Amino acid sequence: MPSLSAPVLQLDESQLHHINSKLSAMEPHQILTWASTTFAGLYQETAFGPSGNVISDILSSQGISVPVIFVDTLHHFDETLDLARRSQERYGFDLHTFKPEGCHTREDFIARHGDNLWKRDDLVYDYSVKVEPARRAYETLGARAVITGRRRSQKGDRATMPIVEIESTGLVKINPLAMWSFQQVWSYLRANEVPYNALLDQGYKSVGDYHSTRPVKEGEDERAGRWAGEEKTECGLHKDYFAMRAQFLARNKPQQEQNTAQLAVQAA
Repeated sequence: MPSLSAPVLQLDESQLHHINSKLSAMEPHQILTWASTTFAGLYQETAFGPSGNVISDILSSQGISVPVIFVDTLHHFDETLDLARRSQERYGFDLHTFKPEGCHTREDFIARHGDNLWKRDDLVYDYSVKVEPARRAYETLGARAVITGRRRSQKGDRATMPIVEIESTGLVKINPLAMWSFQQVWSYLRANEVPYNALLDQGYKSVGDYHSTRPVKEGEDERAGRWAGEEKTECGLHKDYFAMRAQFLARNKPQQEQNTAQLAVQAA
């Protein structure tokens, strides 16, 4: 199989297709072993959802040490933050937490952006709490490849997702559970006593920020509880970075100009 140790942008579509064809016949633990021996600058990126917890357990069982990136949006459920602590205690990985720029608490975020930003402009919100902190994490840590817990069975933009993909930025994303169902994930969690979010016992299946996540009703897709009633299926973390940044700058410029004008008035 072609090596990805060389700069990833040298890979053409046929090489990437060949790699995915080979990996599609492998089990998740084999994919993770391949990734760990192929990439320098490899991280696991997770918000400690069920799939991410399975990956952490598989890595640990294989004796593979991969540091973890956690983007703390400052709007997670308390149960998610508790799980992050329990997971680190269980597996002993190096945990790198990144928060929205210039903010340490939810109060800091509100002071900087105003309340209910997700209602006023969800694109600016997504960029501020997810996209920018993640990009800062990659650059700060020198991440060249990240392991994610995304699966095709989650549908939406993920339905045809390959095991290995390369972003427009050159970042490689590896999705070792791409072919797994939620039931396979849940069975693994229970069989191996993997820590999981207490909200799963309350009907949640996919857990994001507290204000845009609800339990899933019987017969609904597992991510139906995210952004319920909207066409939205992704927070922006797995969308084209350059497109997201351009839209953010265009949306945010009027607000920046207004803030500048207000400061000028106050200083006069």
